[in-house]
This record gives sequence, structure tokens and C-alpha cells, in this order.
Amino acid sequence: MATKEASVAELSDKFQNSNAALLTEYRGLTVAQLKQLRTSIGEHATYAVVKNTLTKIAANNAGISSFDDELAGPSAIAFVHGDTVAVAKALRDFAKANPLLVVKSGYFDGAPISASDIGKLADLEPREVLLAKAAGAMKATLTRAVYTINAPLSKAVRTVDALREKQESAA
Repeated sequence: MATKEASVAELSDKFQNSNAALLTEYRGLTVAQLKQLRTSIGEHATYAVVKNTLTKIAANNAGISSFDDELAGPSAIAFVHGDTVAVAKALRDFAKANPLLVVKSGYFDGAPISASDIGKLADLEPREVLLAKAAGAMKATLTRAVYTINAPLSKAVRTVDALREKQESAA
């Protein structure tokens, strides 16, 4: 009984301290394949094989009820502590190579997400690329703003110079 309570407490803590939790079914995968999967997501997540009833209790304790209907069969959860997009990509790629892995659903940014939403996350470009694109867009906007501000000033300077030259030639 005490070990079950400890397991529930540990799972509740993982739910609360994770950026996301992605629920999978791993029926038929070998231990070697599970090890390979853990290695592929290890930088950004921990992959834990879980007991459904304890996970349901722990998720509910953490305020997550979206897994209630999904917890059937051999379940494992990727608790994301890093880049959620990278983990979604790794799960998608692993599932392509190993069709026995089924991504069922998840919980991300305070809301439940479906398997198709996780697929959409996996289709996003890497964080670094998105940041570079945002920085490029901001730089272009700033460059246009500087040009817009400088254009009337330089026009005014040219007008004043032309008037000054006209006055000097008239005098």
C-alpha cells in the first residue's frame, strides 16, 4: 500500500513539474526498442512505463483528467522537461520506424491535446529556426522603421541645403 502511495506521489510530481506529458501505448515493443526510444528523447524528457490505475489517480491529483479514457493497455508517458516539439518529433519518427508505438494523447501548456495535435507539434520547425525567423522579421521591421523615420529627415535636410544654396547664389 505504501509503495502504491509513493508511486502515485512520484507520478503526481512528474505531472506537475513537466512542460508536457505525452501518453503512448507500447504493446509489442522489445526492451531494446524501449531503450532506444528513451535514448532518443532523453535530452528533453523521461519515458516511464506506468500502471494505468495509479497514473489515473496521479493525473487527477495534478488536475489532469484528459487521460482517464485513454489509460488502457500497456501505457507509458513521456514527461517533457525540455523542448516539447523535439520530443513530439522523436516520438513520431520512432513510431514511423516502429509502428507498435502508438501516441494516444497528451497534456501540454495546461490543456489536453490529441494525437493529431501532437503530430502538428512534430511538424513544427525546431525552436532555433523559429527564433531565427522571428529575429529576422524583427530586424526587417526595425530596418523599415529606421528608413521611414530617416526619410523625412533627410528630405528636410536636402530642402534646407537647397534653400541655403539658393540664398547664397542670390546674394
